[in-house]
Amino acid sequence: MPFIPHTAQDVREMLAAIGAPDIESLFDEIPRELKDASLTAVPSSMDEMAIMRLMAARAQQDGHWRNFLGAGAYEHHVPAAVWQIVTRGEFYSAYTPYQAEASQGTLQVLYEYQSMMAGLTGLDVSNASLYDGASGLAEAVLMAVRLHKSSRRILMPRSIHPVYREVVSTIVRNQDIDLVDVAYDARSGLTDRASLEQSGQSDFAALVIPQPNYFGRLEPVHALTDWAHAKGALVVALVNPISLGLLVPPGQWGTGGADIAAGDGQPLGIPLSGGGPYFGFLTCKAEHVRQMPGRVAGRTVDLDGRPGFTLTLQAREQHIRRSKATSNICTNQGLAVTAATIYMALLGPEGLRRVAQASHANLVGLLERLNRYGVRARFPAPHFHEAVLPLEVPAAEVLQAMRATGIVGGLDLSADYPELGHAMLVCTTETKSSQDLDDYAKALASALAQSKQPKRA
Repeated sequence: MPFIPHTAQDVREMLAAIGAPDIESLFDEIPRELKDASLTAVPSSMDEMAIMRLMAARAQQDGHWRNFLGAGAYEHHVPAAVWQIVTRGEFYSAYTPYQAEASQGTLQVLYEYQSMMAGLTGLDVSNASLYDGASGLAEAVLMAVRLHKSSRRILMPRSIHPVYREVVSTIVRNQDIDLVDVAYDARSGLTDRASLEQSGQSDFAALVIPQPNYFGRLEPVHALTDWAHAKGALVVALVNPISLGLLVPPGQWGTGGADIAAGDGQPLGIPLSGGGPYFGFLTCKAEHVRQMPGRVAGRTVDLDGRPGFTLTLQAREQHIRRSKATSNICTNQGLAVTAATIYMALLGPEGLRRVAQASHANLVGLLERLNRYGVRARFPAPHFHEAVLPLEVPAAEVLQAMRATGIVGGLDLSADYPELGHAMLVCTTETKSSQDLDDYAKALASALAQSKQPKRA
């Protein structure tokens, strides 16, 4: 709400109606020692004009940056219509659709979302989302182990997002599941086949294939999928949804397609928002749907033949039988999913393709500009809108110098991939102009030159 409409008299009447002496008594279950009454920096009251001035000043402190940072969270253009529709009351305040008769709008949105995600990934069934991409991958791993039954080993390439690998480990490590690291080739940035063959000598439940991988490289997904299936294992695809506007969907990888696909839906109309909320997606082949966690909305007809929507396959999570649950997830990030549904509906397949093409073209253009300054990508093409840049000096110094010009230049990789030396991950999306690319190249060149200058004593 833009303002609080209750007068002092309204408050008194409401408290009287429920038998409470004051507002503070509504929170008497909070222990006194946990309450902080020392908010000395907060003024007692301000009028609307003063509040707006204060908030504008605080916002200016954050600055206005040209962002070339990706690494799992991407700055895409979000059409104004997306959140204008999402924040309508019927979407914004809708509750969990336990009662189908009172939740047809919400259920239809979930059904439309599932249909779009199934089409985008080329698989048969989608759930109604998960917390985020990292926990979505963990759920896919758990699902693969349940499906395979004879092995609890999962092959996890090191070229998967480091945070995703940490989250998966946190969720599954106490469930007797062995996550086996698979090295990447130091020259290509792709999954190392020798390491893969070594890891695959013992029985394993699934191979996770990132496409693109963390370095922006495009893996040979057809060969990897067929290799895993030949070993009797499942394939879990970890994909960027925008990339599927251009790339072959997981359901068409290799001879039989990936079995499960997961990822983060943030690129589909969700602003960066300081880290969330985002949502995770999960799709699979029809024969695996009984092991899929999360909600599944279905379309049916009533006694009069009219179409209707309802939650299906309910024996899981907090619904009905906890002992039969495939997961303990308790939300589907419904508002973010609604935004993604509207975003995909507005853009359509052609729009998604154009976003992916523009993101890729901007990366190609940026790398061409950087080549003129002697900076070349660490790994060869093809990439998808991210690439690793090797540097002669610490990336932290370069990024700090670039921030002084108003540019967030990328991500320092030294902590997660020290073997790459001084390197950073740079990302472009469709939001970057030709001038942005020129300015980035000049800022990076200037930062490198500045870092090479002798330091004053």
